[in-house]
Amino acid sequence: MQSCLSLKLSSKTSLAFSLFFDTFPNSDSMAPVPISPINVGHIDDVQELRKSGPATIPERFVRDMTERPTLDTALPSPNTVPVIDFSKLVKGNKDEYKSEMLQLTRACEEWGFFQVINHGIDLSLLKSTEQVAKDFFMLPLDEKQKHQMLPGTVQGYGQAFVFSEDQKLDWCNMYALGLEPHFIRVPKLWPIKPLKFSETVEVYSGEVRKLCQHLLQYIAMTLNLRTDFFEEMFGVAVQAIRMNYYPPCARPDLVLGLSPHSDGSALTVLQQGKGSPGGLQILKDNKWVPVQPVPNAFVINIGDTLEVLTNGKYKSVEHRAVTDKEKDRLSIVTFYAPSYETELGPIPELVDENNPCKYRTYNHGEYSKHYVTNKLQGKKTLEFAKVESKIPT
Repeated sequence: MQSCLSLKLSSKTSLAFSLFFDTFPNSDSMAPVPISPINVGHIDDVQELRKSGPATIPERFVRDMTERPTLDTALPSPNTVPVIDFSKLVKGNKDEYKSEMLQLTRACEEWGFFQVINHGIDLSLLKSTEQVAKDFFMLPLDEKQKHQMLPGTVQGYGQAFVFSEDQKLDWCNMYALGLEPHFIRVPKLWPIKPLKFSETVEVYSGEVRKLCQHLLQYIAMTLNLRTDFFEEMFGVAVQAIRMNYYPPCARPDLVLGLSPHSDGSALTVLQQGKGSPGGLQILKDNKWVPVQPVPNAFVINIGDTLEVLTNGKYKSVEHRAVTDKEKDRLSIVTFYAPSYETELGPIPELVDENNPCKYRTYNHGEYSKHYVTNKLQGKKTLEFAKVESKIPT
């Protein structure tokens, strides 16, 4: 069985510049390039489908019976995603701080999801970011397709994680952009319209980046690690943004807005559009639990990276999105992850006889490539990192 190794920076950097967003640093255009030719077949734009109002949902969107969502949102009161008051972590008194840290620990251990209120990011910035995102999706199709996502890539406008012509599609339009470090950006995919889109996204993403850094400091403390542990280990963290638009669907019981998956990031930060219906569901105790975002809060979830680093103490959680018959839904999602050069594996302090090593040590760039070249399918991509158990002879 492979042993857990100390975390370090890899000397092999050749992968780091062409993964996750599949860009080549030596190309003047920084254009996204598929790993290999991929035939994804015809993909209908769901906003255009909604406009045309077909009598039936196209077959590629209709899920198998076992995958179809349950839309009943009535839940017992205990099934509530924990809420963290960030202001009490930053400037609360001793009792408030202790209480929030316990709540944060419980959220990471038992849920893998939590909501953050009083996060310190100006609400007007959230509003303006939501507005430019919505304005982009409301542009004519030919304008949006100037920034089209190519098959096998994950930046631009369209549907990501589609790798075959018979794969089921999500009832969602996506617009994704690499942010940090700058070499993952594809300039031609950044839009001129709507006005102030790029400027707004830059400011917003800088604020969310600082929030991620601060949250990781407190998460480190819940693990009895140095406050700067993750920041030091991650290096120049990778950050991306994806805007998801879910038009109303005449048969929400047949489709999914987003296929079940866990995130490959360390942390994921979700902002739901104001007035949007609930659509996020998480898998809790083998049941799909709807998450109703608190107004002006961010929904945070633990990604695969933190599950590996904590040796499974904090787990990434499978989640999906469902649609609504009458209302559209907008979400803005930020992914925060280590540098591609970082070697990842369980933190030695979290491995002992009672908690043996569950994951191997690997290069984060290699895992990112693995993640973005596979369709969304629960937590299957995390199999990449697991230590293979040997059957005693």
